[in-house]
Amino acid sequence: MKQTVLEATEVAKVFEEGSQRVEVLKGVSMRVAAGEVVALEGPSGSGKTTLLSILGCILTPTSGQVSVAGQPVVSWDGAGLRELRRRSIGFVFQQYNLFPALTALENVEYALNVRGIRGRAAATEAERALARVGLGDRLGFLPRDLSGGQKQRVAIARALAGNPSVILADEPTANLDTAIGTQVLELFRHLARTESKGLLIVTHDPKVRTVADRVVGIRDGRLMPATLAA
Repeated sequence: MKQTVLEATEVAKVFEEGSQRVEVLKGVSMRVAAGEVVALEGPSGSGKTTLLSILGCILTPTSGQVSVAGQPVVSWDGAGLRELRRRSIGFVFQQYNLFPALTALENVEYALNVRGIRGRAAATEAERALARVGLGDRLGFLPRDLSGGQKQRVAIARALAGNPSVILADEPTANLDTAIGTQVLELFRHLARTESKGLLIVTHDPKVRTVADRVVGIRDGRLMPATLAA
C-alpha cells in the first residue's frame, strides 16, 4: 500500500457573518497517496476550493484534522505551519501567478528563496525543475514571451521546486486549449508516477479524468463516493 501524503479526517468549515451561518464543508474525509492523481469535481459553491485551501494549510477548518506528508497539522498559525506548507506542498493555479518582470528561471528561484534555498543552489534547482517540465531552453524568457502552456509549465516547475510531497492544482487547464491542456495533464501524471508526488486537481475539465487514478465528487459540502477514472 502506498504511503498517504495528504489526509483530511471529518473536516468541516463554517463561515459566519453577523447572523448568517454557512456550512461549506460537512465532515469531509479523504486521502491522497504518493504517486496518485486524484481529481476533485463539483459545481461552483460545492466547497471544493474551500477544501483545497484547507488541505493546503491556507484556510483553517472549523473542526476536523489534516495531515500533510504524515505530519498532523496541530497548530493552524505560526512559523511551524508556514514551514510545513513551504516544505511539503506545491501549488499550481489557474492564472499561473507568475511575476511578469522575472524570467522563467527567476520565477522558480523566487519560490525556492521562500523555501529557504538561495544563491547558486537555488539557481541549480530552478534549472533542474524547468528541465523536468521541458523548458530547459526557456530559462531567460519573461512570461510575456511564453505561451499559455509554457507559463503553466513554469508554474508546475515552481510547485516542484524544493521537492514537496504534495501538489495541489486549482483548475490548471482552464486557460489552455484542448491540445495544450492535454499535454499539461500528461505531464502531471508523469511527475506523479516518476517522482511519487501526491497530486490533487480541482477541476471542471473532463480531460482530467484521463490522467486521474480516482475521481472524487463534492456536492453541497459532502464528498460523493470515489470512482476509478475511465
